[in-house]
Formats: sequence, C-alpha cells, structure tokens
Amino acid sequence: MAKEGVTQEEEVVLAEEVDNIRVITLNQPRKLNVISSRVVYLLAEYLERWEKDENVQLVIIKGAGRAFSAGGDLKMFYDGKKSKDSCLEVVYRMYWLCYHIHTYKKVQVALVNGISMGGGASLVVPMKFSVVTEKTVFATPEASIGFHTDCGFSYMLSHLPGRLGEYLALTGARLNGKELVVAGLVTHFVPSEKLPELEKHLMSLKSGDENAIRSAIQEFAIEVQPDEESVLNKKAVIDECFSKDNVEDIIKSLECEASKEGNGWIGPVLKGLKRSSPTGLRMTLRSVREGRNQKLSECLRKEFRLTINTLRMVISEDVYEGIRAVSLDKDNSPKWDPVTLDKVEDDKIDLVFQPFPDDLELQIPEKEECRWSGKFESTPYSAMQVTNKTS
Repeated sequence: MAKEGVTQEEEVVLAEEVDNIRVITLNQPRKLNVISSRVVYLLAEYLERWEKDENVQLVIIKGAGRAFSAGGDLKMFYDGKKSKDSCLEVVYRMYWLCYHIHTYKKVQVALVNGISMGGGASLVVPMKFSVVTEKTVFATPEASIGFHTDCGFSYMLSHLPGRLGEYLALTGARLNGKELVVAGLVTHFVPSEKLPELEKHLMSLKSGDENAIRSAIQEFAIEVQPDEESVLNKKAVIDECFSKDNVEDIIKSLECEASKEGNGWIGPVLKGLKRSSPTGLRMTLRSVREGRNQKLSECLRKEFRLTINTLRMVISEDVYEGIRAVSLDKDNSPKWDPVTLDKVEDDKIDLVFQPFPDDLELQIPEKEECRWSGKFESTPYSAMQVTNKTS
C-alpha cells in the first residue's frame, strides 16, 4: 500500500501477497533501511491486518540492498531536538510495535543478509525463525552515543548466558552471523548465495506449519562454530569483568585482565568504553540488569520512559552530541556532559527511570482479546500533539 503519489520503488516498506504468504521488504537501501516514522507505521499496519486475516499463514521480512536495517533514523532524532517531543509519536509506535512482534500469532521468518543493528535487530531476534549469513553484522551500539539499549534489547540481552548481555550492550561489539547463531540470538545460518533459493522454497510451501518451515530452512542451513578469536570464546573474562557492580569497576577489572597473556582483545574494548558517553553507559548497565527480573512488557515500558527522557534532555544532551559526532559531522570527537563516569550523579539516573503517570506510560494490552489496543491515537499524547500543532 503506497502513499498517494509514491511509486512502489520509492515506498519505504514493500508488501507482497502471494497466496497465504506475506513478504515485507524494507526498501531504503541507500539509507541502509533505517527505521523512520513511516516504516514503523506501515509495519504495524501490515502486521495487524495479517494477524487478523485467517488466510495468512507465514510472514517473511527482509531488507533491500546490503543491509537488513541499520536501526533508527538518527537524523530524524537529531532534527527533533528543535521541537519538544517531535519524535514522541514514532517512539511510542515503535515500542508498541516491538511488543506485537514478540507476541505475534503467525509464524515469522527474518532473512538477514547484511547489517542488522539497534532497532533494526529488533525486527530479527524475536522472530520464530531468523536466518543470517556470512554478511550479517549485528550490534547494539546505543550506549556509545549517549543513548540506551532499546527496542526490547534490555530484555533480550539480559537473558543471554552469563554476562554476555552486559558486554554487548555496553561495548556495542559486533557479532557476525556465526556468532549470532551460537549466542542464541538467531536460529539458522545459511550461506548468502543460497538465500534466494531458500526464500523461493519457503514461498512454495504455502504453509505456516512450524515444523515444515523449520525443516525447509534446515535443508539450506549449515552448522557453525565461532572463529577462534571470537569474543564468545572469552566467556570467563567477560563474566568476571562484566559482573562488577558498576561501569567504573567493570573498566578497572578489564584493565587488570588486559595485562595478562592472550588478552590483547581487551585493549580496543577499553578504548571504546572510555570514549563512550558516561551517561549512556550508566543508563544502559542499569537497564539491562533490571531486565533480568522484568517481563518483556515491563522492559518496553521502561525503555519508552528512558527514550523520551533522553530525547527531552532531562539529565543530559549527550544523545544529540553523540549523533552529531558519529553520524552527522563524523568527527568522532563528542563532548560529553558530564565528561566522566564519577560525575554522573545517581539521583540523575534515577530521574530518567521514574515511572510516568499511568495514562502516559506505553499502553501494552494485557488481555488477548484486546491485544491490538493501546495505539498512539488512543493516548493523551495524540491530543497533546494536535494541541501543539494548532497552538
């Protein structure tokens, strides 16, 4: 369903209907399929319609070009600094969408042949089946730019074995396709040259039977192990260092381990942590650790608060400075405020985690019969935006 006056080639999300199968293609290859407000709107619209359609059996999602999705549209967020809550609607819709992706009633398959980062990866990891290749690159780099691990990843990363979740969240370390399978973040590895054939095979099944789909994917999948130098083979050090109580102690522990033989890989990790936003690191560590004891819905509500408070600059402007330095000016020289971890006050961090009034929280439906309720249009935020536009 394209916008009026927009050709299919220009539409940011393409939807294909073939018998009882639906295919979503993220269609901004020159922008690495970033997630804009229209992408979020269309994904939610299609997924709701298809879940309610008894004829739909299977939903496949893929990206055009060399990326699956590089995540949120950072320029959109940066430009939003000029007007309070200009990005509130897309943020609300994205977290609401994340819940429905996690709990979707039809079988979903993600075909991931390229970059899958941040919010883009939130369209991959929750799927019943997620297929990666040797070209897949995953990361959650939000903390480094003054943000926090979002779109459900405070839940997903916190449930990884040991302290791998804290490591990935704080460092923004990249994982390749093989590592993603071994870590349990995706289900299958298929060589990229076989991916088109796999998609055709899935389409030919005309079935949403999980066992049939699993068997079809396994025909193309290969068993994988991480490379010798993979961070997944550093579990003992990661568990030791990233179990410390706070970011400062994590860094001290890493510095101690770095001097030991065979730990040369720690140097770049330390360099990255020390260049990252102190506020982003503090928010992220707390959020992921809270996620271990929270339900998905609780994590998404928490992340919604963190995102809105961060964009509102409640305690810091770091997220805008991070986007400027890394994505816009690309000077890679952000000026953080506060500049060091010891200057980030505990009560300031507490502030961004504080619950909103009930009607301003992310409205996640509790009852199955109402599972598509809680849309942005039904919240006070919608009326607030209308008022702001007309005042």
